[in-house]
Amino acid sequence: MTAILITGGAGFLGSHLCEKLIASGHDVLCVDNFHTGSKANVRHLIGHPNFELIRHDVWLPLYVEAEQIYNMACPASPIHYQRNPVSTVKTSVLGAINMLGLAKRCGSRILQASTSEVYGDPEVHPQPEHYLGHVNQIGPRACYDEGKRCAETLFFDYHRQHRVDIRVARIFNTYGPRMQPNDGRVISNFIVQALQGKPITLYGDGSQTRSFCYVDDLVKGLMKLMAQERAVDGVSPTEPVNLGNPAEMTIRQLAELVIELTGSSSSIEYRPLPHDDPRQRQPDIRRAKTLLDWEPSVDLQSGLQQTISYFRKLLQS
Repeated sequence: MTAILITGGAGFLGSHLCEKLIASGHDVLCVDNFHTGSKANVRHLIGHPNFELIRHDVWLPLYVEAEQIYNMACPASPIHYQRNPVSTVKTSVLGAINMLGLAKRCGSRILQASTSEVYGDPEVHPQPEHYLGHVNQIGPRACYDEGKRCAETLFFDYHRQHRVDIRVARIFNTYGPRMQPNDGRVISNFIVQALQGKPITLYGDGSQTRSFCYVDDLVKGLMKLMAQERAVDGVSPTEPVNLGNPAEMTIRQLAELVIELTGSSSSIEYRPLPHDDPRQRQPDIRRAKTLLDWEPSVDLQSGLQQTISYFRKLLQS
């Protein structure tokens, strides 16, 4: 049994991670300020002897004991992280500083939930971990992109200077149950619009591409990365690791698939493309395959069917 701290533990990804770790027999301390996370996501865990919930903001130091730390705290959808960009930067940077300080004090292993957004609007495709990115540091998405890039810098400086045992996961587009219906992410947007019979809003001409990973696969990848003890074929577990599904599709194809799976009569409406919206996004996961023996197993259609079922029940209630 391991004592594990998860910041942002009541969020979409964090709550699934809490659930899986408890099922594996670990003690989980879930920390969240409920800015974008929700108690509803972890309500079924409250009262479990291996689960504890604390309302706390990672901007502030936290004095607890933990053997492992998953630093998941930060709004991840454009609508949420652009609503208060200063708060987003503070969450990424101050949160990293506080959690790294805790890991240093406790001798904990700590995993940073980074993002594919560190690659910006990439000029290399697919994106390998050694690609340094193409990011607009003064644009409206920079609060998230650069906040996460700075957090990675802090992680590697703490590793070099203080020998903190770090893991860095660069998470690509992930979807599944417990996404918020109003979070502005493309899959939740499309599903909710289709179920309500509203026009599907497609930004740009729909030719931009994304790669979507089902939440169960992503959580397995996070847990494998945290557990990895040694280098494999020259790849160290302290190096950044892309976690995502390399199956790429256009946003137009996604809209058509959601309409088909929901049985909706929704039309498609085109809107202007947001500033700095990436034209393509696809993870190179060779490092994850080598180091972790990990790759996604849930295909998009199966994952979408489960996600649609979740939103259908949510909207009916």
